Amino acid sequence: MNNKRRMRTGKKAMHNRKVVMLSGVAAVSAIALVIGMLIYLFISGKKVDEIASNNMEQSAEKASGESGTSTGDDTIFEAALQEEETKNAAYISADTIDSIVAAGKGVSEALSKRPETVEMTAENTAEFANIVCSIEGSSKVKITVESDGIPKSDDKYYYLFEQATYDEEISDESEPVARVYKDDDTSFTLDLNKGTVDTRLFSKFRVAVKKDDSYVSISHPKYITNPGACAGYSYAGMSHKSIKGILPDPLRISELSDLGCEYATYNIPLNHILVTSGGISYTYGGVTYHFNSQIIGDYDNLFRRLNNMGIDVAAIILNNASISAYPEITHPSARSGSTAPYYMFNAANDSGVKALAAIGSFLAGRYSGSGHGNVSMWIIANEVNARREYNYMTYTDVNTYTAAFTRAFRVFYNAIKSQNSAAQVYIPIDQRWTYNTEKTGDYDAKDVLDIFAASLSEYGNIDWGLAAHPYSFPNGNTAFWKSSKYVNHTSTTPCITMDNIEVLTDYMKRDEMLDTSGNVRSIILSEIGYSSTSGQALQAAAFAYAYTIMEKNGYIDALMLSRHTDAADEIAALGLALGLQTTGGGHKQIYNVFKYIDTDKREEYVSFAYDIVGKTF
Repeated sequence: MNNKRRMRTGKKAMHNRKVVMLSGVAAVSAIALVIGMLIYLFISGKKVDEIASNNMEQSAEKASGESGTSTGDDTIFEAALQEEETKNAAYISADTIDSIVAAGKGVSEALSKRPETVEMTAENTAEFANIVCSIEGSSKVKITVESDGIPKSDDKYYYLFEQATYDEEISDESEPVARVYKDDDTSFTLDLNKGTVDTRLFSKFRVAVKKDDSYVSISHPKYITNPGACAGYSYAGMSHKSIKGILPDPLRISELSDLGCEYATYNIPLNHILVTSGGISYTYGGVTYHFNSQIIGDYDNLFRRLNNMGIDVAAIILNNASISAYPEITHPSARSGSTAPYYMFNAANDSGVKALAAIGSFLAGRYSGSGHGNVSMWIIANEVNARREYNYMTYTDVNTYTAAFTRAFRVFYNAIKSQNSAAQVYIPIDQRWTYNTEKTGDYDAKDVLDIFAASLSEYGNIDWGLAAHPYSFPNGNTAFWKSSKYVNHTSTTPCITMDNIEVLTDYMKRDEMLDTSGNVRSIILSEIGYSSTSGQALQAAAFAYAYTIMEKNGYIDALMLSRHTDAADEIAALGLALGLQTTGGGHKQIYNVFKYIDTDKREEYVSFAYDIVGKTF
């Protein structure tokens, strides 16, 4: 009776051992190290068949002793064998043991390589982790997190926060949109929701940990940097043999073929295309906007005509919207106190961001392959550093001012690229490089450009371009090659004209100015011109010399002569007659220089200028 009880007890113990082993296999992902290492230490010196052999011998001896005989009785041996078989059934197989041991060793090795836990301090917390935000598969946002070590915090999670472009901090009311286990290389994945009320196309993201029951940011905020991944079009423009372009006179468009134009700029003032109701309805971000169908139709016809002549279009989006119609387009600090023709775009609140996103998406979607004509280049605003004259906002320091523009630019960029992945998007500056114009209420182009470039890089670099206006200084100084206190060939020159345009292109070769592929960004001269007020020959010579400099520079993608036809108001207010022809349509000398400058007749029409400029070029 006691022997039977002992056997049952032994079987129960063996069964319990089996249960423990098998439950260890099921939970190996959580406690593989503990189980694996225990088994490894316990049996690594023995083979499974040796264990079975020893157990059999011990069972036979036990069975013999219990029966009171030491003979080789078959019945006794069979009983011992049956008991051993029962015991062996409780053991896991050799393959399973090997797998558990290997898993334990693997987890041990992985943990030995796991980055160390790092204490969070005032010095390392703000940018402990680096994040990259990108669109994957056209409908998902992936936020990759990289760090040197694991931040010590209240729990084992990273928390992801989504913020509007105008939000700077994680507020007490903010809630994370996702969480993942902390590691030195991990990621979050979210839905993009393009075009919807909760679109993430214009959001920025940051990662936080919990510290003392509060969320603490451990990364710099970043935006999506590849909005073109969700685009439906990819129109990059046409191939061209020269960089020659112009601001055309819409009444004399047919002349552009005769002139051999390759590019054209054209303004799109928002007050011309927006209406409060009717027209072309466009819903984006949960809000419906209305565009003047007649005016949009005129743009359709114009852009199609230009494209049919082999001309690529650079469209300039200008904020001249009235305060009563769509006031949200204009920055809150720009809605009063100025008679400037154009105002700072508004990315300072939700309604402003939605409006800019809708406008950019509508225009890029319409003019990128939908049959309404194509625009390959988009210029946001006009001469951004000229606050008083062309991009009004209440005076503030240059950092605050530029930050307001940079946020708006990012919204337009993502909206445009999300429709046409190959479009170019440009920031425009004038020729006042370090002229200290802040003293008069404007800003130096160099300061604005530096702050703009640094901010875009810091929040997620994108492939923006530069649209420069290297007019003479003052603008009426047609003979730009003559010595001037405003122009030199250093990076701190007061002004950049065609005499020292290499200062600008050399500056754009700096590491901090390169695009996301490490190349010099697209540079266009979207406005340049010379007045005929001091004579048509001087005007024509100035253009001929300037064009030659541009061609030889090698970093200028396109130039747009300021005017096809003189503007009467420009002559009256500024004394500038910048066109190829007079207000009445009469061709000036510059007309044929412009026409033939990039042909085999160049010398015939340019040689007169050598004496005026004082050298052959």
